Amino acid sequence: MTDNQMTPEQERDFYADPDNQVPQGPPVRRRGKLSEPVPVRFPEPLLTEIRNRAAADDRSVSSWIRRAVEHELDREAG
Repeated sequence: MTDNQMTPEQERDFYADPDNQVPQGPPVRRRGKLSEPVPVRFPEPLLTEIRNRAAADDRSVSSWIRRAVEHELDREAG
């Protein structure tokens, strides 16, 4: 971890202060809307591991899975 990165706990404490809640810089636009949901089923042990890794990365399960798929697609293209 570099010197300018904070842990999730440090971020929570930092942004609990109203003085640190003032937006800075230009607005950041999100990517386009997502498509319709795609139901995917995982064996329970795999889903537990996905949830653990998503939590460790401070991400939602959906966001973590999307990132994993994007990573795999990038790897295949390279």
